[in-house]
Amino acid sequence: MKLSQGHHLAYCTNVHRGNNWEETFFSLEQYVLQVRRSVCPDKPYAIGLRLGADAAGELSQPDTLDRFKRWLDEQNAYVFTINGFPHGNFHGQRVKEDVYRPDWTDPERLSYTLRLFTILSSFLPQGVEGSVSTLPASFKEFHPTGKLPDVAFDHLLECAKEIEKLSLKNGQDLHLGLEPEPLGWFETIPETIRFLNQLFDRAEDPEMVRRRIGVNYDCCHLAIEYEDAREGLDALKNAGIRLSKLHLSSALSARPTVENLNTLKNYTEEVYLHQVIIAQDGQVTGRMKDLDIALKKEKLASMNADEWRVHFHVPLHASPGNGLRDTRKHVTDTLDWLAENQGACTHLEMETYTWEVLPEELRSVKVVDQITKEYLWTLTALNKRGLGE
Repeated sequence: MKLSQGHHLAYCTNVHRGNNWEETFFSLEQYVLQVRRSVCPDKPYAIGLRLGADAAGELSQPDTLDRFKRWLDEQNAYVFTINGFPHGNFHGQRVKEDVYRPDWTDPERLSYTLRLFTILSSFLPQGVEGSVSTLPASFKEFHPTGKLPDVAFDHLLECAKEIEKLSLKNGQDLHLGLEPEPLGWFETIPETIRFLNQLFDRAEDPEMVRRRIGVNYDCCHLAIEYEDAREGLDALKNAGIRLSKLHLSSALSARPTVENLNTLKNYTEEVYLHQVIIAQDGQVTGRMKDLDIALKKEKLASMNADEWRVHFHVPLHASPGNGLRDTRKHVTDTLDWLAENQGACTHLEMETYTWEVLPEELRSVKVVDQITKEYLWTLTALNKRGLGE
């Protein structure tokens, strides 16, 4: 939905299953329209679309694309952003570190991302920016030498050129948001700024690249890194880096007591990667690739630690409880910053994709109910800051 100060708010449809276009469209009709009736029945409704590679290839067919555009018109709905991070299947089977494949060293990542921009450009409403989010170049583990191959920079620069051409051709403002994530090639704000400065330094036209490539700031991910939202967002702004999109999301937090570590076992599962960042007095003292690994090494991981933060997206509207905490303060701090810097970013997206793997006590009976509650929480938070409907 479009908010009073020109921002657009949606939830990311990666919470629903949908690898091919038939499955994706089924989710739109089965779930998205139900949510819409609860939260925005009478106004244009914004969709944050997740398109995997198979679905994108099928939607690229002219007849299928035309049918979808007609459907959007009939439903008084619009798409302003696409999640292009997960390339393949994202539910029901092991994803883990494969969510980073193909990374930006692979030409398939470039062609997939450009396909998403072509699709988005075809139905983007006039006067609305269009964003696609993507991974933080790669996963650190994939490049143990500590050097990212030059081809990754080459592909990103080629992507910027093509986004610029498409934007100028269609009179649109399209941009790609690289998303820092724990143990990604860049995961903190300093690492993100350093990477993007390297990218800009390699560009023939750095200002063009700055227009077309920025950051998808995920509150869950940066909170896991124990970053201060205001300091990080100010640093990006001062570095002249575009904020492509804000992901409103919350992570797990826990003091590493015996009781809490036992409770965290309920959050181990076989689909998603749940990186753990460990700290003492707010200073990072360790990183673990996954929660099950951290729990197996709990004595080592708990040395010099008074807090664990876990990459497990938990609902914005519901605290984990049972001794566990969340990082919603990072979300509210981000919204405070946005209220003071309203022109900095117009794309807001709720991204709690973990409904299927949440412990039962945190999972609403129906996913539609869960998403509706997240909307209500988010809209209340936005209204308090003069950013709401």
